[in-house]
Amino acid sequence: MNLTQTQRVGLFAVLALVMAATRINHFGALPDASWAVFFAAGFYLRGSARWAFPLLMAEAVLIDFIVITHQGINFFDAYCVSAAYWFLIAAYGALWAGGSLAHRLYTGTNLHSLGTIALCLLGAVTVCHFVAQGSFYWLSANVPARSLGGWIGNFADWYLPYLRTAAIYSAIGAVLHTAVVQLVRALPQPHHRDAH
Repeated sequence: MNLTQTQRVGLFAVLALVMAATRINHFGALPDASWAVFFAAGFYLRGSARWAFPLLMAEAVLIDFIVITHQGINFFDAYCVSAAYWFLIAAYGALWAGGSLAHRLYTGTNLHSLGTIALCLLGAVTVCHFVAQGSFYWLSANVPARSLGGWIGNFADWYLPYLRTAAIYSAIGAVLHTAVVQLVRALPQPHHRDAH
């Protein structure tokens, strides 16, 4: 699956729009698609990580900044912003890496690839959640009494909701991907004349 630079930029724009449309309402009616966006970006844009990953990170931080300050709260005083906030780079990097691995193992629109992508997503979400939730739990001043049992309980409380949201968005993406692949296959292919 080779994409032109124009296609990469187009896909980046779509993914950035999806993140902007959903991240702005953290826990709103439309769940935040950021985790699925970083996984999909790793899958489709893995050769463009030098520019695409930093831009998506900057977008995520900018959206958080706008949402928090729009509520009249100083960004650095917000509940979710602490020293752990910097760990989102590694957490989202794990999602990107999972998508990139899924791309390397991708063999086409078949059940084997679907299972491989699902396992890569599961692993990436698990690492992302471990880094994001773990860093917040252990580093944030908003967690008053830390304990191993408390951390495990907190990890378990949030893991399935985040996994479910990432899986739903990724499933929608897989359906769209399959539809586009089938559409492209159905289009008449240009005929090339052999040189004599």
